[in-house]
Amino acid sequence: MRAVPAPKVWVTGLTVGAIAAVTVLAVQADKGPHPTATAARPSASASAGASPAPSKSTAPVAVPEGSGTGRRIVYSLGQKRVWLVDASDASRRTFTVWPGTVSPDVGTYAVSSRTMATTGSDGVQIENIIYFAAKSGVSIGFSNAVDGSSPPPADGKQTGGVRMRAADGAALWTFGETGTTVAVVK
Repeated sequence: MRAVPAPKVWVTGLTVGAIAAVTVLAVQADKGPHPTATAARPSASASAGASPAPSKSTAPVAVPEGSGTGRRIVYSLGQKRVWLVDASDASRRTFTVWPGTVSPDVGTYAVSSRTMATTGSDGVQIENIIYFAAKSGVSIGFSNAVDGSSPPPADGKQTGGVRMRAADGAALWTFGETGTTVAVVK
């Protein structure tokens, strides 16, 4: 007759296996989307090939000079980057973004409204939408695609969405309450 392991052994084995599987998935998720998925999806609301490369540098990117003081969101048009700056002028988070075809003018704005989720002007389901400007009849705001995709806008389409990765969109949503200053710099 063959000995059958005690139920405690089975539970322990299953638990260890589950923890290992979750650890592997967490490590994969921390590395971002699968490389082929990212390559197949150009940037959101940006012209073809305009996708910023993720920052490889471990050195913090300094908040641009002349972006104001105090608690604010700083958006650099040239660097295609956003900073979340606290009341003591310390950068709490910075990340790259994919601008739309219509960019705001350099200046200071305030978050005017927030929408949890909708369909973007490019037909993509978006979330964490924070509006702060308008130009040429186009509303300009920060958002992220729900499915993580970043398709280019349709030819000739004017889009004011400044897209970002989902984790950055969630952080910006938490930080950017209505009335929060948005400083747009070159």
